[in-house]
Amino acid sequence: MSRHSSLEFREDIRKMPYRTAQIRLVASHPEVYEPCDDSFLLVDALLSDQANLLHHQPRVCVEVGCGSGYVITSLALILGKQESGGVYYMATDINPHAVSVARETLNAHGIDADLVITDVASGLDKRLEKLVDVMVVNPPYVPTPEEEVGCDGITASWAGGEDGRSVIDKILPVADKLLSDRGWLYMVTLTANNPSEICLQMRRKGYASRIVLQRSTEDGQGSMIGSLLSQFPRFPFLTHGDSKKN
Repeated sequence: MSRHSSLEFREDIRKMPYRTAQIRLVASHPEVYEPCDDSFLLVDALLSDQANLLHHQPRVCVEVGCGSGYVITSLALILGKQESGGVYYMATDINPHAVSVARETLNAHGIDADLVITDVASGLDKRLEKLVDVMVVNPPYVPTPEEEVGCDGITASWAGGEDGRSVIDKILPVADKLLSDRGWLYMVTLTANNPSEICLQMRRKGYASRIVLQRSTEDGQGSMIGSLLSQFPRFPFLTHGDSKKN
């Protein structure tokens, strides 16, 4: 294929109405976590909740720990063009290689987003406080020795410390601070992370919760759970969703 033909092909790809990010267009790097079962679970959870998301009409969407950019790109494609106007997208990652790869992935799909190299959302508090309508997180949830948490390279993308909760417990108060009064948090957890306790912890702060999607893992560690934590400030103990409630 000639360079000219290749450019034309790439432009045609960008114009195609995909529902999620296309794997063949997702960039990669040896030190960046590639889309895997947990990434697909999170995106499938967003797809299954698409009607609610479209009705929600979010104006600000943030991914914490974007990795390859597969999830934030998919979220943008799922939301499409909103009748109420444009959606502002931001993604963060502590790994500078991940931010570079995510930028390539977003560009390949024609999605505009701000990308920030930071730990969770450090330094963004004042800019985003109470403004985020949708936050998506595929956190480091694998139980590991504590010394692996936050280390350099790709290990940081899965190392969650004892019970896999070290990073999750760091993200939750940040989410509470950044989410708007109608903010939603979509997050992947493992059964070893005690997701019921996570939901109870957030319930005390005024969030209802439900399991959007759940799948068994192949490594015998239990189930991966795609949870939705929704804020209901006026009715702090209200729950919603299907029969799978926490």
